[in-house]
Amino acid sequence: MLISTKGRYALRVMADMAQHPSEGYIPLKEIAQRQEISEKYLEAIIKILVKAKLLSGVRGKGGGYKLTRDPQQYTVGAILRLTEESLAPVACLEEDAAPCARAAACQTLPLWQGLDRVINEYLDSVTLADLLQNSSGGDDYVI
Repeated sequence: MLISTKGRYALRVMADMAQHPSEGYIPLKEIAQRQEISEKYLEAIIKILVKAKLLSGVRGKGGGYKLTRDPQQYTVGAILRLTEESLAPVACLEEDAAPCARAAACQTLPLWQGLDRVINEYLDSVTLADLLQNSSGGDDYVI
């Protein structure tokens, strides 16, 4: 699993917006400048976040984007699942994967299933609020 630029930028954008809640709607241009992300690329990412109702947007003067709920209600896992094709460590565990003919005899499948579970549980345990507190939120995870 390798998190793409789109996934990393989506997290940065969401954290940026959580960090500036009292400003109301934040113009795309401001977010792009603060995060040093191309406006054009940022538009594509924000479109995904708005479609999933993680952000709301208003056009025109005074327009921009803002979070639709409190930062502690967004998990890193949920944000990354929107922007990444998969968080699975191996192809056979991807959501739409065809059944593997070797699954019953695969000696490594339990390892990959365990890793997949740990990845998802960890990412779902960290919220935007955790990121803002500069803590690693969920770092008490035990394997």
